[in-house]
Amino acid sequence: MNVTVFGTGYVGLVQAAVLAEAGHRVTCVDIDENKIERLKQGHIPIFEPGLEPIVKRNNESGNLNFTTDAAAGVAHGDLIFIAVGTPPDEDGSADLRYVLAVARTIAEHMSGKKYIINKSTVPVGTADKVREQVTRTLQERNALNLEFDVISNPEFLKEGSAVADCMKPDRIIIGTSEHASEQKMRQLYAPFNRNHDKVIVMDVRSAELAKYAANCMLATKISFMNEMAVIADKVGADIEAVRQGIGSDPRIGYHFIYPGIGYGGSCFPKDVQALKTTATQLGLEPKVLNAVEERNQRQKHYLLEKIVQRYGKDLSGMTFALWGLSFKPNTDDMREAPSRVLMENLWEMGAKVRAFDPEAMHECERIYGNRDDLQLCGTRDSALSGADALIIATEWQQFKSLDHNTVRDSLKTPVVFDGRNLYDPLDMAEAGFEYFCVGRPRAEACLPPATQPSSI
Repeated sequence: MNVTVFGTGYVGLVQAAVLAEAGHRVTCVDIDENKIERLKQGHIPIFEPGLEPIVKRNNESGNLNFTTDAAAGVAHGDLIFIAVGTPPDEDGSADLRYVLAVARTIAEHMSGKKYIINKSTVPVGTADKVREQVTRTLQERNALNLEFDVISNPEFLKEGSAVADCMKPDRIIIGTSEHASEQKMRQLYAPFNRNHDKVIVMDVRSAELAKYAANCMLATKISFMNEMAVIADKVGADIEAVRQGIGSDPRIGYHFIYPGIGYGGSCFPKDVQALKTTATQLGLEPKVLNAVEERNQRQKHYLLEKIVQRYGKDLSGMTFALWGLSFKPNTDDMREAPSRVLMENLWEMGAKVRAFDPEAMHECERIYGNRDDLQLCGTRDSALSGADALIIATEWQQFKSLDHNTVRDSLKTPVVFDGRNLYDPLDMAEAGFEYFCVGRPRAEACLPPATQPSSI
């Protein structure tokens, strides 16, 4: 099938590459000339495991092409995906200007029937606005005889595993009331739907809400568990034991119940905020969503509170090693990352940061530029050199195995603030560390009195 994808961000590029890998002929359209030229040369603008070889292979075979020519893109695709950004507006609502701009572009250039597929995360009712925009533009052209349909096809990709999620989806939601559109979408996704039927067809508005509901449910699980971790800290319980205890209940499960220092990224913060705004505009009070967002914002300061308790508010002259900059492992995305809250607050208190991340170093440099109080280090061990303490903000695999001797010898004092509960408190105590984590007993509390480390 001939497919066009407007937008080459996380969603658009991954979806386009995977569809091309399945044998469809895909053209990607973007207004960023530099990005398109780099994509033609095989340079991927984002870090996503497994994406680069698929893009290169299908670009070389001719199945995947990149252009800034919107007219050519519209002419190519019978099915046209809108996969552009929907950033939060000042009131928290999703900004639809890019979505509607693409809708207008499609209508300006179409000459036959088009299936317009909304892949962007958009509020309920957006498909109606897209339909209105296309109709209005066709009317301006005196071309109302041209047929089209607007379909909702929300994505459920996780950064860091987006390619796998796209190739082996848990479900494929298709929002349409038109039989012809449903059949076109089933044909498009047939290569990914062979083992059992993963397609769920519903009306457009339900499909639009399903995307927000899914992300808000996952954000709720994270915030709930983080609140339990705060309670565990106060009552002396171990949140890791609690997690195992409740996760064994199949009604709860183990996914998204790992306590930490808050969620970030491009989806959860934006989507919770957008659904809150939608509810408020409808005269509803989104009490649960308000609580989810409030807990997440407070959780991003939780590790900082432990640092202040240990050292005080004046951190002048101190240096902290920071492992992890991206909001989660296997991505270079720092949007809404807890590491940013940590660093910015440490700088305000007078501290310096020596940071390392396997993939997000360039992104960090892009965001903050050159600063006297930030040094980006080439390895995790080099970030430790001369630091007063180690902070862990992202649970990258390479951080999960700790060389106690190297860390202890490199730091001025053996102090670790772990925002992802990567290590066992007893092991850390036995190795001589002051170990602060999230919702677990202090390390020295795990040792008999005679073996507890002396105050530093």
